[in-house]
Amino acid sequence: MVSIPEYYEGKNVLLTGATGFMGKVLLEKLLRSCPKVKAVYVLVRPKAGQTPETRIEEITSCKLFDRLREEQPYFKEKIIVITSELTQPELDLSNPVKEKLIECINIIFHCAATVRFNETLRDAVQLNVLSTKQLLSLAQQMTNLEVFMHVSTAYAYCNRKHIEEIVYPPPVDPKKLMDSLEWMDDSLVNDITPKLIGDRPNTYTYTKALAEYVVQQEGARLNTAIIRPSIVGASWKEPFPGWIDNFNGPSGLFIAAGKGILRTMRASNGAVADLVPVDVVVNMTLAAAWYSGVNRYSK
Repeated sequence: MVSIPEYYEGKNVLLTGATGFMGKVLLEKLLRSCPKVKAVYVLVRPKAGQTPETRIEEITSCKLFDRLREEQPYFKEKIIVITSELTQPELDLSNPVKEKLIECINIIFHCAATVRFNETLRDAVQLNVLSTKQLLSLAQQMTNLEVFMHVSTAYAYCNRKHIEEIVYPPPVDPKKLMDSLEWMDDSLVNDITPKLIGDRPNTYTYTKALAEYVVQQEGARLNTAIIRPSIVGASWKEPFPGWIDNFNGPSGLFIAAGKGILRTMRASNGAVADLVPVDVVVNMTLAAAWYSGVNRYSK
């Protein structure tokens, strides 16, 4: 069996969510550990007056990429920025760009998602479900695609006591829900949200479960793989210990406690802090795509 760096040698990779926490680390690790990867195409949208190129330049100039910059000074030449809006028809890609991706992409990493727990159902469905459906539609046209890697969450089925490595059927068909949200006004969507999400705690876990079902159904003819990390925290080892770029989740608590702002908090002695370092998740994601790719003909 070929090694992981050998598998990625000469491959063209498509990455969504490159501006997000996990996407940044995956981009850095892929380029550093698999130096013979041919190119990484990153789908990025303009934001806050910044062009996609400016956003990627800002990310690749930060401390996270110091080690890669030292080992491979010309790594940016392998990053190809594509302006795209995942929730728009055809991902808002021009025909020449779309044709290029269809022809050359070998591996897709779909990391883009909203991780906000208080997102409205309409926005969460658009960002987590519709974007996945749109990307799968493009993937089905790709002539050299080997793996479609979807990043989900360990909490997609947190309403179940026991969770197996299967995709559970959702309580509502994602396509019917997306169609309904097109004609519903915001007040009606907000009114029916509690009924729709049922015993799940928020729209995030609900829509991530719907996205998994979309991957299973829409990607039936593709070689797909799903990874379900728990609460992703600061890096353990790579590219250096303790890197993080946000105050989300437990990070905010750690910083507040360290600065003396938070002195006490109510907690349960029996509760498990199910944290996983971001570099462990990224390593597993790259390895899972490698494993799925080299074994795709034996399935």
